[in-house]
Amino acid sequence: MEMLHLRYFVAVAEELNFSQAARKLHMAASPLSQRIKDLEHELGHKLFDRSTHHVTLTAAGSALLPIARDVLEQVNAIPWRLQEAVKPRRSTVFIGIPGGVHPALRERVKQLEERCHDRFELKRWPGTTPDLVAAVHEGKLALSLVRMPVTDPALEMIPVQVERLGAVVPAGRFAGRETVDIAELSDLSYIPSASESIPAYSEDMDHKLSNAGIKKRLKVDGAEYSGISELVANGSSFSITMLDPASPMHLFLVDGATILPFADFRPQLETALVWRRDRGEEGDLADLVAGVREIFAEPLST
Repeated sequence: MEMLHLRYFVAVAEELNFSQAARKLHMAASPLSQRIKDLEHELGHKLFDRSTHHVTLTAAGSALLPIARDVLEQVNAIPWRLQEAVKPRRSTVFIGIPGGVHPALRERVKQLEERCHDRFELKRWPGTTPDLVAAVHEGKLALSLVRMPVTDPALEMIPVQVERLGAVVPAGRFAGRETVDIAELSDLSYIPSASESIPAYSEDMDHKLSNAGIKKRLKVDGAEYSGISELVANGSSFSITMLDPASPMHLFLVDGATILPFADFRPQLETALVWRRDRGEEGDLADLVAGVREIFAEPLST
């Protein structure tokens, strides 16, 4: 008995007409009838009752039909089941996302998710830069977006975005202005972002502002970005944030505060994507890193 015998049998059983079944199988009715007789002889059971005008299944034929269908379905499934068996297993890995990530950068992360979909299920994990760096180092995260500078020698990184920064200043004091000079802020208190968010960057910015003559500081423990904006709106302080209006940081701006570019100072925030060197090109994240190098080949500038 061959698979073709079962295919012929099922076709006749479904049509209950040898001529129609033969047309369905692209063959003549006479050889089809002979193949069915051969199958009946081999099985030792009559499968069809034939008359001049009718074809019906016998009890043996009715019993064989579901068996034959099941066998044919399993044979037809062999190609895709083999494909599923030999293809690499899909792993779930996490990418760290710090606060305030620009929509354009988020779109590239989405492209990476789609690029590596067959090999990895990439899920996002929020956190501050120090926590995210530590999680990548410890292997808890596959990779992460981080605010620079980061100096962990165990990590490899690729720059992904440079964002120009501006001053968050009291709107009333600088009404009608398009830019601000850093000297005009010398009598205001500078409110840094939460130091645990990007400590190395915060220290660097604080040093640059001190050299430029900004001496007053107002540190508010636990203050969210909207809380900092509220303090700026009071009129006695300023802060620094992303200048691009598309940045989600602008959502925290409150009435009484506005964001202006510096005329004589060009601060910027650099973001990189990092992963452990030993998991990169020669490790378990090789396919993922290949996607990173393709999608993030040209850093964004906003």
